[in-house]
Amino acid sequence: MDLPIQAPVEADSPPPFLLERPVKQAAPIIFASPHSGRHYPAAFLAESRLDPVALRRSEDGFVEELFADVPAHGAPLLAATFPRVYCDANREPWELDPGMFDGPLPDFVNSASPRVGAGLGTIARVVASGEAVYRRRLSFDEAASRIRALWEPYHTALSGLIEETTRRFGCCLLIDCHSMPSLPGESSRAADMILGDAHGTAAAPRATRMLEESLTGLGYRLRRNDPYAGGYVTRHYGRPRDGVHVIQLEIARSLYMDERRIQRLPGLVSLRADMKRMAKGLVEADWSFLRP
Repeated sequence: MDLPIQAPVEADSPPPFLLERPVKQAAPIIFASPHSGRHYPAAFLAESRLDPVALRRSEDGFVEELFADVPAHGAPLLAATFPRVYCDANREPWELDPGMFDGPLPDFVNSASPRVGAGLGTIARVVASGEAVYRRRLSFDEAASRIRALWEPYHTALSGLIEETTRRFGCCLLIDCHSMPSLPGESSRAADMILGDAHGTAAAPRATRMLEESLTGLGYRLRRNDPYAGGYVTRHYGRPRDGVHVIQLEIARSLYMDERRIQRLPGLVSLRADMKRMAKGLVEADWSFLRP
């Protein structure tokens, strides 16, 4: 049973990511989960205005577990271990809100992005509900240390996987795995999953269609790009002309977890089995059309 009274804290800092490789990569496909990390530094918890459960609601809870079987079918799985509220791997490295800091920021910082304006930069000012995270202003050095210790190693690993896969297969399809919260007033027609390909610019339409058909064939209701068209990872790495394609996959949390208590529900088992079936089918498909 999950007990969300306290956020998970490691006595010693874990590595910034976990990478599960197949015995042999069988297809030009990579799965990644940048937002399911749940190792919270004790000092961060002590300084936050929010209780651990409120902080954990920003996680893409348990997403790495949903895809834990894909390496057995020939695709690597990369998962961040750090929580997005502490450092967000799906942002530019230096998207920072000047209002969070106790002094001026360097000129290279992007302080004008819409994400910064919403309080959801690389170092989040607020959680998804709009509540402020910190009791005090941070120093730039604090932010820089997180970015260098967490964001940079994660993206070094991700870019390395993409380069390695492209070199071996002539192309690469990255499926960037996320979860989405229930929205107030959602109707019964709400999607179970949303595919984001930056409105067709981050992946070949045929690749998005194949993933869509795989998931609808398993009984899920899908939408494309609304309201999630893809974040930094999708838009930064998706370069179809170079043979690199990225699709962001958002999964409704209500399918597999108690969103209020941050606990697994029985539906996680069946959803994980479906993600295993999806991965197996994708690995067995012909992706040669992705080559430039």
